[in-house]
Order: sequence, then structure tokens, then C-alpha cells
Amino acid sequence: MKDDLTDTRNPEPHRVHLTDDDELSDVGDRLGVSHDLVKPAVDDVGTSARRVEEWLQHHR
Repeated sequence: MKDDLTDTRNPEPHRVHLTDDDELSDVGDRLGVSHDLVKPAVDDVGTSARRVEEWLQHHR
């Protein structure tokens, strides 16, 4: 658990967390895809941010 509740950055930037809607939107916006496409990417390749980004680049 984070001690500083005002710090909303992902404590694990190498992971994509599906429980955080803002993070899904951020990942989608950063990669130029709908945030609705991020969940299937995580379902297919897991929570590794690198693997999710690679999946999304191939499924635009």
C-alpha cells in the first residue's frame, strides 16, 4: 500500500493494472488506441507493459 495517497503514479510502471481505469486510458492514449483495446491485450499477454505495448502495436 502506498503511504502518500496524493501520489497517483503507478508504483509498478512495468505493469498494466486493469483495476485502474485511469491507467487503462493513459496506456491507450499514449499508444494511440482505444482504452477498450488495452484489456484484451492484457488478457492475451499478461500485465507486462512492454508486452502489452507490442500486442497493441500489432493489433491497431
